[in-house]
Amino acid sequence: MQPSRIGIAFSFLLLSLGSVTSSNANSDPHFTLSLKAIGTHASGKFAVGAAEIVAYDPLTRRAFVVNAADTTVDVIDISDPSSPQKVGSIDASALGASANSVAVHHGVVAVAIEATNKQANGAVAFYRSSDLAFLHSVEVGALPDMITFSDDGRYVLVANEGEPNSTYLDDPPGSVSIIDIRHGVRKAKVRSATFERFNDRIAELRTAGVRIYGPNASVSQDFEPEYITTEGDRAYVTLQENNAIAVIDISDAKVLDILPLGFKDHSLPGYGLDPSDRDAGIAIANWPVRGIYEPDAIASYKYRGKTYLVTANEGDTRAYDAFNEEVRVGASSVVLDSTAFPNAVSLKANAALGRLTISRAQGDTDGDGDFDTLYVPGGRSFSIWKTNGEQVFDSGDDFESITANLAPNTYNSNHEEQPSRDTRSDNKGPEPEGLALGHILGRTYAFVGLERIGGVMVYDVTNPYDVQFVQYVNNRNFDVAVCTKDAAGACIAANPEAGDLGPEGLHFIPWYLSPTFKPLLLVGNEISGTTTVYEINLARAP
Repeated sequence: MQPSRIGIAFSFLLLSLGSVTSSNANSDPHFTLSLKAIGTHASGKFAVGAAEIVAYDPLTRRAFVVNAADTTVDVIDISDPSSPQKVGSIDASALGASANSVAVHHGVVAVAIEATNKQANGAVAFYRSSDLAFLHSVEVGALPDMITFSDDGRYVLVANEGEPNSTYLDDPPGSVSIIDIRHGVRKAKVRSATFERFNDRIAELRTAGVRIYGPNASVSQDFEPEYITTEGDRAYVTLQENNAIAVIDISDAKVLDILPLGFKDHSLPGYGLDPSDRDAGIAIANWPVRGIYEPDAIASYKYRGKTYLVTANEGDTRAYDAFNEEVRVGASSVVLDSTAFPNAVSLKANAALGRLTISRAQGDTDGDGDFDTLYVPGGRSFSIWKTNGEQVFDSGDDFESITANLAPNTYNSNHEEQPSRDTRSDNKGPEPEGLALGHILGRTYAFVGLERIGGVMVYDVTNPYDVQFVQYVNNRNFDVAVCTKDAAGACIAANPEAGDLGPEGLHFIPWYLSPTFKPLLLVGNEISGTTTVYEINLARAP
């Protein structure tokens, strides 16, 4: 039975009366925020993407979870969040090879579906949330990935990555399809925001810091839209490999600007990293390398009337048969400039930078064949930006430092085996990927998923100039095997006792849309194939 409007209003009144001084909850010592895992749905499948992107429909109290393993969107009833139950699925196989993303608005479910030929145009399909009835589908660009509704629900936006094939001979352009559903999804009209007009500005963009480096690729081919957030009539789209954000006018379907994000200086205090999986454990320090933020997820919120962008700086590389930018500092092909790196021999040791994965696509600033600067994929952090691309906050080395303090025995683990302590230090560390923002009692919180070690970092970002760490929670059991294996030693099923592995998609549910009248956080975990519900509690401190 759905809650009545009177019931919702009454609950809000009670909450308000009991929390009249909590508008500054995180900085007020009288209040604390905490997450607690209260329920999990387990697909039983291991390392096949059986629980990736998560969306929620308050009308039916259902979670919609992308299950790449089955080419479906699983439908999970969370009326009782402590006991999530699968009640159906949306089969995307008739329209393409895989469902990549899902979003829900006012009882309509939108699913992004890639084509069987990954370089061909994909589709967006619409379904009714109550009975999963198919409503309509439209053609969009190549490799449609993240999908979202605009704030007002009048448009659906999908990031078409346009990835090349393994030989790099077929490289479709990236784009953002904007689907006008103002007259209903059955009358949907599609326009594409494309990057062709930037093709003749390639030198200008590179000089500004935008990474454009695919073999023989034009700007439009090289740009691969990853994730979208909307604020009013603007969309902000991460171009992950390009280390930039595109600004789009939604109603005009036009790319207005490309914002380069710059690079993180790991030689500065508070911005260190652990660069080696062969250094006997925790060794966070400053090193002469630059981090390429390369954000995956992006979200937005307002502070004092201005919009701010929040990014999870995962990092990504191009690794194809015909072109692989990944290389370790210690490789013989990596020659360090003697002026820039007078201690090159010691830096290339395995316990120093030798094991660190960098990009070979940049770093030779004077064109003489050696590396003058070392660029490492990912920022191992989350950041807050103005809408002009100016950074106002970065979490620095928080993620590695916090996990080192709270979970030293599992620090920088990977997500597919245990024990695996320190195995990710040489490559993106905790690897922040998923991100959700939540507004709770006048405060704004960022929830950031760490793909490798697992878990969620929580920060109060209400004031982007005074960000505060709140909590790290990880619903993972490091003391058991991650999977059950067959006679040949291959994993055949996820071990439910291992908990959550590889958080991918996060979705915040405000209290007034929650089945329990408490705010919730949904997390889809791609490796363990689990979807977990976290309850978010604000408590008056003793």
